[in-house]
Amino acid sequence: MKEINLLYVHGMGGGGESRIPSILNERINGYIEKDKGVSINVIVRTYDFDPGKASGQIGMWTDEIKPSLILGESLGSIHAIALKGYPHVLVSPSLNAPLYFTYLSWLALIPGVTFLLDKIYKPKPGDRQSLHFRYGTIKKWKHYRDIALSNSPYEGSKDRFHAFFGTKDRYRISGIVSIRTYRKYFGKTYTMYSGTHCMEEEFVLSLLIPEILHMLDLG
Repeated sequence: MKEINLLYVHGMGGGGESRIPSILNERINGYIEKDKGVSINVIVRTYDFDPGKASGQIGMWTDEIKPSLILGESLGSIHAIALKGYPHVLVSPSLNAPLYFTYLSWLALIPGVTFLLDKIYKPKPGDRQSLHFRYGTIKKWKHYRDIALSNSPYEGSKDRFHAFFGTKDRYRISGIVSIRTYRKYFGKTYTMYSGTHCMEEEFVLSLLIPEILHMLDLG
């Protein structure tokens, strides 16, 4: 049995206990025909909120596990897209969040604001990404967005991409998640589903898994 590794890059405040990769690990192999002779491992690890540190961590993990496909969720899609030479599947890619971080980073210079944001966006208990909204950290994000989008078809990349957007995603109202931005860089390589930002299990099973297998030529 040949084992195939996939790297899942979680969203802001996610981590090793994130819901979608857990569902994938539990269910995806049940969708593979037995005569394919393969088994899929979805690997997710908790990385630093600082995009500079995270980029180094994720790069080392990629070298270690040699994934056949990269998955990115929400803000984690920035790091996922930046990894060149792989097929990419994205869930609710938040391509504009780094712009908001940069434009509003000056607020973190006001005494007490970083403490307040850290408290408001405190992750769930468990293996989750710690969030610390320091000026120096959040101001970096636009640079790493630029790096990621340089690996888009708009900029000449030959990598394959497919994204999923929820019709009830509340982050689309503010533009943090923007289909228009995605289309500019990646074209019409996306699917809409009638759910929220955090893809519900029914769509993980009916849409996400089939697309992963299609990208791997297993479906």
